[in-house]
Amino acid sequence: MTATAPRPGASPIRRPFTAAALAAALVSLVFGLLLAGAGPASAHAALTGSDPQDGAVVATAPKEVTLTFSEAIAVGDGSIRVLDPSSKRADTGVEPKDLSDGSTVRYGVELLPGLPDGTYTVAWQAISADSHPISGAFTFSIGAPSETTVALPSEEVGGGPVGTAYGIARYVAYAGFTLLVGGAAFVLGCWPRGASVRPMQRLVVRGWVTLTAATLVMLLLRNPYTGSGKFADAFDLDGLQAVLDTKPGAALVSRLLLLGAAALFIAVLFGTYARREDAVEKKDLTFGLAVGGGVVAAGIAATWAMSEHASTGIQAGIAMPVDVLHLLAVAAWLGGLVSLLVALYRTPDIGSDAVRRFSRVAFGSVLVLAATGIYQSWRQVGSWSALTGTRYGQLLILKVVLIAVLLAVAWFSRRWTGRLTDTAVPASAEPEAATEADAEVADGVDPERAAQLARQQAVLTATKKKRIRDADPERSGLRRSVLAEAAIAVVLLAVTTVLTSTEPGRTEVEAKGASTAPSAPAAGPVNLSMPFDTGGQNGKGTVRIDIDPGRTGSNELHVWVDGSDGKPMDVPELKVALTLEAQEIGPLPVVPDRLAEGHWSASGVQIPMAGEWKVDVTVRTSDIDQVTIDENVKIG
Repeated sequence: MTATAPRPGASPIRRPFTAAALAAALVSLVFGLLLAGAGPASAHAALTGSDPQDGAVVATAPKEVTLTFSEAIAVGDGSIRVLDPSSKRADTGVEPKDLSDGSTVRYGVELLPGLPDGTYTVAWQAISADSHPISGAFTFSIGAPSETTVALPSEEVGGGPVGTAYGIARYVAYAGFTLLVGGAAFVLGCWPRGASVRPMQRLVVRGWVTLTAATLVMLLLRNPYTGSGKFADAFDLDGLQAVLDTKPGAALVSRLLLLGAAALFIAVLFGTYARREDAVEKKDLTFGLAVGGGVVAAGIAATWAMSEHASTGIQAGIAMPVDVLHLLAVAAWLGGLVSLLVALYRTPDIGSDAVRRFSRVAFGSVLVLAATGIYQSWRQVGSWSALTGTRYGQLLILKVVLIAVLLAVAWFSRRWTGRLTDTAVPASAEPEAATEADAEVADGVDPERAAQLARQQAVLTATKKKRIRDADPERSGLRRSVLAEAAIAVVLLAVTTVLTSTEPGRTEVEAKGASTAPSAPAAGPVNLSMPFDTGGQNGKGTVRIDIDPGRTGSNELHVWVDGSDGKPMDVPELKVALTLEAQEIGPLPVVPDRLAEGHWSASGVQIPMAGEWKVDVTVRTSDIDQVTIDENVKIG
């Protein structure tokens, strides 16, 4: 339900949301969300580098292992574990050291001395700055690769039954917030008489109960969600204390405290406010409730903004208030939509003025959603490739499509709203119960009997009003279209919830770029041909080198020396050295063995990491004639 406008010939009603405005809002939302922006941003931390690198083979055991991340993370004991080939701890077991420098986020763990050769597994687990758990693993080898018995968990941290339960609680929390804030705003801003209507009271109270219960569940599940993945750890007091010391834990506790203030707001709204009859006093109370309720609602929305995607990356100081506005606009629109649906189906007294007022509120909410959605998408996506090639971008496209469908259905609601009129209850339809009650009291009959007749009168009056209003075709059409809007809104809220727990497209692209950088050089056997001239007699020739398989780890190296006549040529001495100048590795000497005339070979040549290596070959053709030649080659 987004706006109102009459059809031609209907009563003159202001048209705040015309078809042109609807189209403009839709186009700006769709194309604005797709706009790419410059500049890096991160949310959902990702591993961008390590030392040693994944798959590297090092000649000697390093003193420590370091990991580099795309954004700030929270670590603790056991966040980074190094396991030897037999699955035993190869690190010292202390909390990782913070080696960050400026914008570079790096943590390291020291290794035990005297580690034997073999393949080692690095398993890490942390919590990113946007509250989501992350984990991963990679291997490196000392000396030469070997078999390993390390068994890593098949499920990523944050998954499994606990992850599912936490995700459901997250969705329920958003739904409760939408009903609480949207329902209260609908009563205060669109239908003040609704404060005394029982179905509206139930809706708002249920929203409060839902949000409170979901927040408590999230607080209890936070420890197993980011750690063991076992439901039993939800009641671990030490784990709960650790959660309270984190930013997400503090946000959940703050939300519970604000919900206490929200309970007081609800009590006043459905108590003092509902009973107030003086127009001036009620207006003043409306203003006070609007200000107080707005502050509480913004505070609750801020508990999401300050602990999730908006709190990290570029322009966090702008992104968090924008996120608060986005959440409030969602609640005002979708929560108000559910409130209108309840009013249309469960109460006979809501009039056309209230529906039209909500139409204006919904239109303003759509504009706020469009503006804040464009900004949020620029931060989290940033490129066309991230929009179409990442899960976050694809979910964002789905969200835009759902919003487009919702606005299309809302256009039909607008048409029904423009034709809506208030149907008066005929005098003949009023029951005679009140007259009978007055007569019985006048005759001295038991007052309890009179009260019973009065209750019957109220029930009959409400029933007749509802029957008459239900017969109104415009009201029936509006109910159906609003019901369709609410159904789409449920799906839209589910997609939005999944988006909040999905790695943003910009970060996923950055992480993929970092992970593919080391393997950029071409993989495969390396073949070199290098002419040489030692300057002495018979000092000219060609050196041919094959490195197979030409990748990190163990390689076979073959060297052939041909004379100027193209025939195999024996030389007194031949040496090879490998240097990775970009990483200041080497020179790594290789002394090949002579296999045959003009043919030398070396097995088990270790290439510790991929990159552009310089191959130096020293050829001596006599006691005094010697030359060193070199050539760069990419080894991946």
